[in-house]
Amino acid sequence: MNPTMTPGPVAAANHKESLVNNVMETRGLRVAYSGRDVLHGVDLPFGTGLVTAMVGPSGCGKTTLLRTLNRLSELTPGCKVGGQVTIDGEDCLHMDPVLLRRRVGMVFQRPNLFPMSIRENVLYGVKAQGTTPKERYEELLEGSLRKAVIWEEVKDRLDECALALSGGQQQRICIARTLAVEPEVILMDEPAGSLDPRSTGKLEESILAMRGDVTVVIVTHDVPQARRVSDRLAFMYHGHIVEVGDTRQLFENPAQDATREYLAGGLVTINTETDDSIDLSGVAVAE
Repeated sequence: MNPTMTPGPVAAANHKESLVNNVMETRGLRVAYSGRDVLHGVDLPFGTGLVTAMVGPSGCGKTTLLRTLNRLSELTPGCKVGGQVTIDGEDCLHMDPVLLRRRVGMVFQRPNLFPMSIRENVLYGVKAQGTTPKERYEELLEGSLRKAVIWEEVKDRLDECALALSGGQQQRICIARTLAVEPEVILMDEPAGSLDPRSTGKLEESILAMRGDVTVVIVTHDVPQARRVSDRLAFMYHGHIVEVGDTRQLFENPAQDATREYLAGGLVTINTETDDSIDLSGVAVAE
């Protein structure tokens, strides 16, 4: 277990969501790499069955926050984590990380398939866990490929090498592989970052198809994409959550000028000398 820092003041303390409606939640989450603070007391709930998109300028801490949810950030030397991360009310930071990652899956920016068949790729995690009856394999295979919106494209090619697929198809196979182990949460770090527009559209269909069945947290620099696929939107800046709430409301009537500027495609004009000097006294959570 990595050493932890003493939690700092909780930012945006007026969050009104409760754990009853949220599968995961961070409270006072602080992350530092080699003594450099990256996240500053982040409070953020993730609604059960909802898609939450995190947006903000490069370097604002989005990916660090995402990777801390299933403790991948701890794999970086010099990482220190403080505060709380919970799943179904359980303390993630003191949980067996292997067991946590079974419940909180991850899809990376670039597809990371194995040099084996589509079938074997999708069922890899299921077989590795060794707890699922073989009688369920075909059910999980088809179900996850359907949810990833790629079943019709590969149903007659299941025994072919997955690496022969296009980049967009490979990314959806990665999503299917993650879905096959039936996680509660799927984290996505710029999953369309290397895809063409058509492939991006298919991937967004997959995200929308998961809504209601699994909680999705996506980091994206594509603001229009965040608007298209998410139920909830969190705007980050310099390691803080500036504003979080219903996606439509934040686009139409954000409480913070900085949120409005960023979502409109402009430059954020928060005046700050250091990360900790940002004035969060007016940060609000949209209902």
